[in-house]
Amino acid sequence: MPRKLIIGVIGGGNQASDEGLRMAEEVGFLIARADAVLICGGLNGVMQAAAKGAKRGGGLTLGILPTGNKADANPYIDLPVATAMSTARNLIIVRTADALIAINGSYGTMSEMAHAFDQGKTVFALRTWPMEKAGVEEGLFVPVASPKEAVDRALEYARRALTAERPGEPFDSKTT
Repeated sequence: MPRKLIIGVIGGGNQASDEGLRMAEEVGFLIARADAVLICGGLNGVMQAAAKGAKRGGGLTLGILPTGNKADANPYIDLPVATAMSTARNLIIVRTADALIAINGSYGTMSEMAHAFDQGKTVFALRTWPMEKAGVEEGLFVPVASPKEAVDRALEYARRALTAERPGEPFDSKTT
């Protein structure tokens, strides 16, 4: 039996917009309904909203915490990982996720996106940092219009990554 896909949701904490929180909860729900695992930073804002949606959808949530205390995880995290690594934990999230969805966000989200680009992983972006002018390789940053599109495309990307159909190639946004 193949392992479950792991979809990362990255985004703003305290500064997340109401729209971002609504989208994150829907993304989390859709990830769970697709029988994938949600991984996030485990704290508040987009992370909490996505985890809440995943729990509503019957899913499993993994929170990679910046602190050394598992009790800091939001109440929707099933598996808190207390790293005591501050923002260095962002690399763990990116490396563990089979695909990433960015929603809103601040500098932590930008660092996660940079780690993903450095590894050749595509980020599916819902109203997050505008990367079009940053020189990011085409295909590594894919703006999407809705939570459903974000999850559908992330799942397809993760399936391809998991089965190694196209190792090392960026996501071709024109084929999905």
